[in-house]
Amino acid sequence: MKVTQSFTFEAAHFLPKVSAGHRCRNMHGHSYRIDLQLEGPVDPETGFVIDFFAIEAAFNPVLGSLDHHILNEVAGLENPTAENIAVWIWNRCKPNLPQIAKVTVYETALCSAEYDGH
Repeated sequence: MKVTQSFTFEAAHFLPKVSAGHRCRNMHGHSYRIDLQLEGPVDPETGFVIDFFAIEAAFNPVLGSLDHHILNEVAGLENPTAENIAVWIWNRCKPNLPQIAKVTVYETALCSAEYDGH
């Protein structure tokens, strides 16, 4: 069984490694959406793979590091592409959410990157 919980945050960033004329080289902001997908058996006692409140509790410290921040100033996100943000979130969530199967980062409603640990 797979379950997904979504979160949103607001943040600014710029992409320092793109060419000089690239519009994302300038500081700009996004309303990000993060989908955390977790996978495992349904516990016959609780009926859950994992309680959504447990996901929220585990993710809140990570979310607090991102929300209303300049992502380039967050340790490990000096080049905050959607791809790098997805890996960064995975690495911080995996110890507390071992059932995590996929992290999807939406920079916009139409652009996303997903990471499944590989």
